[in-house]
Amino acid sequence: MMVYQRTLQCETTGNGDMHDLTSEVRQIVEESGIQCGLVNVFNVGSTGAIGAIEFEQGLQQDLPEMLNRLMPPSREYGHEQTWHDGNGHSHLQATTLGPSLTVPIAEGKIQLGTWQQIFHLECDNKPRRRKVTVTVYGE
Repeated sequence: MMVYQRTLQCETTGNGDMHDLTSEVRQIVEESGIQCGLVNVFNVGSTGAIGAIEFEQGLQQDLPEMLNRLMPPSREYGHEQTWHDGNGHSHLQATTLGPSLTVPIAEGKIQLGTWQQIFHLECDNKPRRRKVTVTVYGE
């Protein structure tokens, strides 16, 4: 079994900013030389999320808007009452979506559907410089 790991940097503008990471993940998988295995994409930090979606303009608007309706900015969150940093909702949004995604690799290629891309979503209320760790493992 081989393991190959790289870190991506992602500059965000704040809550709702989405980035398509698919091409970078594809490139890392190719560099790894692994033909059969898994790739894990992990956001380092508690207010960013990783997932898979059809990365198109409508959904780039719809997903953050839906999360802000379900978990809107508010001073009522326990986190906000403790820290007063305005991002209690950010932690909840990121936790709901999750910090990582694992995708199978077959014949040296990530196995995504035609309309499926890997994304990073910024849930925090301010711009961030994110680290995203990509780990490829297999044979």
